[in-house]
Amino acid sequence: MCTAATYKTNDHYFGRNLDYEFAYNQTVTVTPRNYEFSFRRMGKMKNHYAMIGMAFVQENYPLYYDATNEKGLSMAGLNFPGNADYKSEAEGKDNVAPFEFIPWILGDCATVGETRKKLSRLNLLKEDFSEQLPLSPLHWMISDRDESIVVESVKDGLKIYDDPVGILTNNPPFDYHMTNLANYMSLSPSDPENRFSEGLCLTPYSRGMGSLGLPGDLSSASRFIKATFTKMNSRSGSSESESVSQFFHILSSVAQQRGCCKVEHGYEYTIYSSCCNTDKGIYYYTTYENSRITGVDMRREQLDGDKLVSYPLIEGQQIYMQN
Repeated sequence: MCTAATYKTNDHYFGRNLDYEFAYNQTVTVTPRNYEFSFRRMGKMKNHYAMIGMAFVQENYPLYYDATNEKGLSMAGLNFPGNADYKSEAEGKDNVAPFEFIPWILGDCATVGETRKKLSRLNLLKEDFSEQLPLSPLHWMISDRDESIVVESVKDGLKIYDDPVGILTNNPPFDYHMTNLANYMSLSPSDPENRFSEGLCLTPYSRGMGSLGLPGDLSSASRFIKATFTKMNSRSGSSESESVSQFFHILSSVAQQRGCCKVEHGYEYTIYSSCCNTDKGIYYYTTYENSRITGVDMRREQLDGDKLVSYPLIEGQQIYMQN
């Protein structure tokens, strides 16, 4: 499964863990302003905001897992099996296939406010990219530096939720996750007070006991709670290095290690983690085998171009020997 998060110091940061049992040949991909998007039902988008993110490029088309545009609007699609429900073509609607959704929004919108208006016409179309690449059941988090929303296409229609915590995981639907937070409202980064009984003298015997009960398993509901607790209580300096480091620590609190989650075709694990400085357009990532942070700066590319620019991931572990 997956976890997406936001974080803000002086700059705003957006990223995710992608958890799955195998990787596609994903690359950090910059789409410049004049690359022509051809949508299945919505014609062509010849000019648009530039964007950077992690994509599987097929037939010269960037299938983005997550991306940020040059205005700082960010978006990530996360697995939502059993709940995602895509629709037939609808008259009077913007019929957009789910694999087109990220460029459809990021190409045209600068803020979450603009996105909300565009979503009012949206119909997520049940149409595969190709016979070899069928649709993935997804829901999405969309964020700017001021707010986040979650978009879910389910059986009874398109749902748009405010996301005040700036976190998204997987099933169940987002409204469940927000309700479930109330079960953990007693957690605290501070030492607990004795409320068990006035007749007993109870004192903490260890640091960190204020968070007793914080989930540590790999289920999506538990990851939502742990990522939210970690993010909402995070403290860091405001420099780029300190901010990026803290963001990756937030994601690492819910990372999946190979061998702990067995699925039909192997073991689910955190294939990559990403952190984009949405104000500067710098996309950072780590991979399962390479914990060193690598960065790609969108603004060092020719953003008025018309061709995709892709950087293969540096996968091998890079170990610095000090002696």
